[in-house]
Amino acid sequence: MPKRVLLGTVVSDRTDKTIVVSVERRFKHALLGKIVRRTKKYQAHDETNEWKSGDRVRIEECRPISKNKCWRVIGGEHIETV
Repeated sequence: MPKRVLLGTVVSDRTDKTIVVSVERRFKHALLGKIVRRTKKYQAHDETNEWKSGDRVRIEECRPISKNKCWRVIGGEHIETV
């Protein structure tokens, strides 16, 4: 079975080797017919502490690493700050 891959934005990088990623999904409401946005936060494993707040990252489902952490960062793009 393939692993799920999600694209999101890092919202917190305070803890060691862990980042919090906010993933947004859009869908059409069944009754109203308008587009609705829903966000969910995932804790992901960042082995090298490379990713900072604001970066766009791709996370992949993996085995449980801790109580709340069962996602791993597989790549993304850094946001340049001037």
